[in-house]
Amino acid sequence: MKLFKKNLIDKKHKKMIFCTLGAVLLAGLVFFFSYFHVSKVEVMGTARYSDEEVKSMALQGAFTDNSVLAVLLHSRVDVEDVPFVEGFNITRLSHNSICISVREKKAVGCIPYLDSYVYFDRNGIFIESSHTRDELVPFFDGIQVSHVIQGEKLPIKGSSVLTTAVALSTIFQKNDVIPDHIEFDSSYQITLTYGDVQVMLGKDEYLEDKMIRVSAILPKLSGEKGILHMENVTDSSKLITFEREMDEEDTTTSIDTTSAYENAIANWHGGYDEEGDYTGEGEYDANMNYVGPKPTEESIAANGDWLGGYMEDGSYTGYGQLDKDGNYVGPNPNDTSDEEDYTEESNWDDQEEDDYEE
Repeated sequence: MKLFKKNLIDKKHKKMIFCTLGAVLLAGLVFFFSYFHVSKVEVMGTARYSDEEVKSMALQGAFTDNSVLAVLLHSRVDVEDVPFVEGFNITRLSHNSICISVREKKAVGCIPYLDSYVYFDRNGIFIESSHTRDELVPFFDGIQVSHVIQGEKLPIKGSSVLTTAVALSTIFQKNDVIPDHIEFDSSYQITLTYGDVQVMLGKDEYLEDKMIRVSAILPKLSGEKGILHMENVTDSSKLITFEREMDEEDTTTSIDTTSAYENAIANWHGGYDEEGDYTGEGEYDANMNYVGPKPTEESIAANGDWLGGYMEDGSYTGYGQLDKDGNYVGPNPNDTSDEEDYTEESNWDDQEEDDYEE
């Protein structure tokens, strides 16, 4: 009898223990799935797809709503049917948040082929094709291929063209000046198109130096039509000319910015800041009269055929209404700033301006 009671007690104890362990385990599971439930997802590494699109593509497996299990089971997701994407990496940020990093295929350029756009990487490997153009990827015309096979190197005619295209693409991305169109002619001379402005870069020489100047000049040519000639820019020559298209007379004009720049620098009387300290780059003369910023080759080139910029005493201001010979030529047609602000800051008076016009 005692043995039977003892066994009965042992069974009750075991049952209580198992029930307790089950309750603890259940409580632990509830806590685990509730505490580590994903309520926030960050997306990094893509401008082509929205956050919601990335989430729907990356979070497809089981337990992706748990920040611990999502990382353990799906830290790396590879895909084959998503354009421009190799896959996704999932990392845990906190107990209830994860981050999806998009591993994009790095397209440096695209070329037209049949009725599609063919995208290639820096090694010339064909990575994607599309019927629509991605404006974030430079578009090259004049690069010829006989055929294309995805995953293989494009059979590009001309051994140096790919190198040039990759170099240009890198510069465009760095300077944020991706053109609408890049063209190689039969001699591999390079022409860029930005709206109504064509930029003639010439051969594959001094590309970075040329593009630094292009990025500085382009904002000053807003609304203009014409050709910006950069072919003659070298390490010893900085000759830049803008050939403006004149709609009224259907003619063009060009200027030699080198001589105009040298003359402007020789007559620029600025160099002081507002405290009267000499800086060499300031916008005030020694008497604290506003004379405008120091002229640059880019600002001179953007003036086109306008010959003004000088005051009555022959000093260059960048906005004066006289040419270097003292002839009245009117205000800068490329200047969109307020003329009244300039006249106040430079201490002009109305009578002097009337004298200029006479």
